[in-house]
Amino acid sequence: MTTNPFDVIDATWPAASLHRAGGFVVREGLGGGKRVSAASVAGAWTPADIELAEAVHHALGQCPLFMIRPEDAALDAALAARGYDVVDPVVVLAAPVAAVATEAPPPISAFCHWPPLAIQRDLWAEGGIGPARLAVMARAAPPKCALLGRTGDRAAGVGFVALHQGVAMVHAMHVLPALRRQGLARWMLRAAALWAAEAGAQTLALVVTQANAGALALYRGIGLAEVSRYHYRQAPEVAA
Repeated sequence: MTTNPFDVIDATWPAASLHRAGGFVVREGLGGGKRVSAASVAGAWTPADIELAEAVHHALGQCPLFMIRPEDAALDAALAARGYDVVDPVVVLAAPVAAVATEAPPPISAFCHWPPLAIQRDLWAEGGIGPARLAVMARAAPPKCALLGRTGDRAAGVGFVALHQGVAMVHAMHVLPALRRQGLARWMLRAAALWAAEAGAQTLALVVTQANAGALALYRGIGLAEVSRYHYRQAPEVAA
């Protein structure tokens, strides 16, 4: 994967607005989750810039949160010294589209389209993916698609895919708990890869928390490999 994965994350899961605070950029998430609400390094920074970023977070009605990328060891240490806690370590996985799009899903098992259907919104809601995250999807520039997975003669899975610089990134995957372990997520990812190939992408990527062992095993089993990692540092006022 030659494209910076963090550029792909920002483009395919975009914040509502960006605010510069010294050597940091602070994202305004409007409730859309950590990825669109965190500050990250955007240039040379000083300890005073951390306080600037904290002030911007507070002005936006957000509790201070920083994304720590592999090259951010100095920031990680500085935030740890301030009492910030590590939350949600994440693995970034990717594979060539052709390695995942090896076969078409069975008939009526997985579809890609836009905009999302009502049933997809309902499935996302069941997985805790509500209006604020749907707004993130709406902000993403095309090409993009909503994934719908079916098994047992019913809609059972949902996901979102958007394309940036040759990389199709999958977000917001959710399969109903009672219908997991039946191969549906695997077929949905193959459908995503086929859509990505038609859209001109060379790489399929996604992010998953390190704690989600089941999803990690699934994604690695379909050929996705780790390309990066990150975690967040969250202010003590949040972690308390």
